[in-house]
Amino acid sequence: MPNEAKEGSFDLIIVGSGPGGYVTAIRASQLGMKVAIVERELLGGICLNWGCIPTKALLKSGEVYEQLDHLADYGLSVEKRGFDFEAVIKRSRKVAAQLNSGVAFLMKKHKVEVVEGTAKLEKGQGAPSVVVALKAGGSRTLTAKHVILATGARARTIPAIGLEPDGERVWTYREALAPKASPKTLIVIGSGAIGIEFASFYRALGSDVTVIEALPRILPVEDEEVSKAAHKAFEKRGLKFRVPANVKKLTKTKSGVAVEIEAGGKTETLEADVAIVAVGIVGNVEDLGLEALGVKVEKTHIVVDRHGATGVPGLYAIGDVAGPPWLAHKASHEGVHCVEHIAGLKPANIESPIPGCTYSTPQIASVGLTEAQAKEQGREPKVGRFPFRVNGKAIASGETEGFVKTVFDGKTGALIGAHMIGAEVTEMIQGFMLAMTLEATEAELQAAVFPHPTMSEAMHEASLDAYGMVLHI
Repeated sequence: MPNEAKEGSFDLIIVGSGPGGYVTAIRASQLGMKVAIVERELLGGICLNWGCIPTKALLKSGEVYEQLDHLADYGLSVEKRGFDFEAVIKRSRKVAAQLNSGVAFLMKKHKVEVVEGTAKLEKGQGAPSVVVALKAGGSRTLTAKHVILATGARARTIPAIGLEPDGERVWTYREALAPKASPKTLIVIGSGAIGIEFASFYRALGSDVTVIEALPRILPVEDEEVSKAAHKAFEKRGLKFRVPANVKKLTKTKSGVAVEIEAGGKTETLEADVAIVAVGIVGNVEDLGLEALGVKVEKTHIVVDRHGATGVPGLYAIGDVAGPPWLAHKASHEGVHCVEHIAGLKPANIESPIPGCTYSTPQIASVGLTEAQAKEQGREPKVGRFPFRVNGKAIASGETEGFVKTVFDGKTGALIGAHMIGAEVTEMIQGFMLAMTLEATEAELQAAVFPHPTMSEAMHEASLDAYGMVLHI
């Protein structure tokens, strides 16, 4: 699209600079659009500053520290084992700051105007106008042919029963990323990816951690076999679970928190220094002026069509604010698709499978349908499994925990799901994602040559196993 915007106006305004917003801005610039991006806090959004990236820095510190317990397994030894919690947190914040400055560089490189402030939409001549209360003071009204909302989401809280952060004893992911000290005892409410990752990190540093989950199993969106294996693996590392259990009330005490739970018809009170609330996500839809424009919002998320359009002319929404799955890569994918659609292109793979990853120890990764979901859809799944305990690279690395599971459509042979638990499986799931995107069948995966020795060979063996052709068991 040629740059025809008048001085002071734009082809596209993006509200929010997370992985959805800033990636969309770059793609729009590549397509010749004049772009402005509005950010009320830090470039890179929650993901780069208070989410995906700094949590992975913390988890790496925890992983390395935990591995020190197993040095003798590798013929190694260390004289003194310990950690500097302040330095661990400082490293995490440094990583986030580095990526924040990287996004600023990218915006400058692609000539995207960054407007620092809080945006509100008002009815315009075509697309809504964007009125920005500037950080520096005053306001500025921006106009464009198109506006994309990429305002993201935040942690869900339940103040009525005490599940509301205070920065000291009750945390969400944000407070958990930069506390003053590591708690000796910790209760994590919610066993999704966020809850499990923080439970894994703090347990690695020695905290006594209990995870509470209302549903019948932890990591409830994962395949049931993976969920059960993860539960056992985490318990082996010292994590405690109350599953299923409903939180009735959280009360602050003199020394920490008391969490009243109900499980199996009985009431129990758990105490700890700190509680982390990880019970879901709420879209950032408040104070944007959506109601006055007639934008449809359901359960705190903006309702959009397959291209991100809201139904209000010129207004789109992508990423977390447009609904689950709440993943950074999903936001980027939607943003690129949305802006290419606006530009009149025909984006490919709008329905591309979206992998999910949990960076605990062991790691968990999945894409597509679980075995149960395939059956619910009336398919006849053919399932293959292969354990890392007989994988050469895993044995050599001393990382034999976990397995790979594949789910094929019994009628067509199409790969429709893949599920993994083990070391570095988050780096392997993209292979199955690519196979599904390219509509690979069992024959193509079975004929593919996997390098040896690698843990990825378990992917090949699981594909073979689904059809009774497994080689190394």
